[in-house]
Amino acid sequence: MAPDEPAVIRTQWFDGRSPRGRSVSLRVQGNELLLRTHDGLVEHRYPLGGVRWPERRSHGQRQTELPDGGLIQHANAAEWDAWFQASGLREGAVVGWMQSWRATLAAMAGTLVFLAAAWVWGVPWLSVTLAGLVPQSLENQIGEQSLAQLDRLFLKPSQLPAAQQEALRQRFARVVEQAHPEGDAPAWQLEFHQSEVLGANAFALPGGRMVMTDDLVALLDDQPDALVGVLAHELGHVQHRHGLDLMVRASLVSALVGVVLGDASGFLATVPATLATQSYSRDAEREADAHAAQMLHASGIDPAVMAIFFERMLAEEGAVQPAGDPGESEGSGVSLPIAIASHPDHGERIRFFREWQAPGP
Repeated sequence: MAPDEPAVIRTQWFDGRSPRGRSVSLRVQGNELLLRTHDGLVEHRYPLGGVRWPERRSHGQRQTELPDGGLIQHANAAEWDAWFQASGLREGAVVGWMQSWRATLAAMAGTLVFLAAAWVWGVPWLSVTLAGLVPQSLENQIGEQSLAQLDRLFLKPSQLPAAQQEALRQRFARVVEQAHPEGDAPAWQLEFHQSEVLGANAFALPGGRMVMTDDLVALLDDQPDALVGVLAHELGHVQHRHGLDLMVRASLVSALVGVVLGDASGFLATVPATLATQSYSRDAEREADAHAAQMLHASGIDPAVMAIFFERMLAEEGAVQPAGDPGESEGSGVSLPIAIASHPDHGERIRFFREWQAPGP
């Protein structure tokens, strides 16, 4: 072949109409790909920009898609790659990176850094931002659907007398009115349920639905102010939309799971249960604790009553006795099944409520 003569390759061509391949020659002339059958009866010219070239791989045939639906198949990959280069054609940068082990390692490292940053900073920031954009009507609907699913999973009808349930609702309603005299408290609904799975527990769902179990009422039967404090804490979660934030965060995490594993449908199905069993972040718990302390103080109840709740929960788990020093619970490693009693450390929270002081004027 003369130095200036275009490189030619003999290959197989499928015209897109017949399943039978035909032997043709290919060459690049200017900005066109020239295809010609060996008998010279058929000739096609294609703009190079309209040809979908194959990516270079270590194994396998090369397959090229033509603008008119035709297809070129070449079994000898090395021969095709040599002709491709001799014809002055160049691979895209991405293909070159894929052939480089250094670029591959760099891409993998970059992906890991991105996923880690998304997990640590991106998901929390985005979840709070998106939760703030959700309209109240949609949040209410999410709460209703979540409660319906929880009813099917592990909630049963309460065995508490209706009069006792109503008395607790009215007691908490008075505290809410005293703590929010301007009527700026978030909307709330209190329901009572039994649950063998959750035990002594309470949690808030998006939209203001709050659930308290019969076991928790029994645990604090002689401490109604502590029960009110637990509800004030849950109302703090409602006020700051922590439940919605947790749900949005779970959805964002499912998206990351989908990126890594390819399927997040099973993860999404567990979101309602997550709202009832997974602890909030430490900052969210501290916000809810502060809200509870302020509500109790505004209604004339000493916030230290909440220490009784934590001590009894810890005693239920066999960690400390109610009369023990609150510092004994630190480092115990006990994981209580209630979001309110999970984070931060139990001893820290007991001290918070015992030492809480109303902010100055």
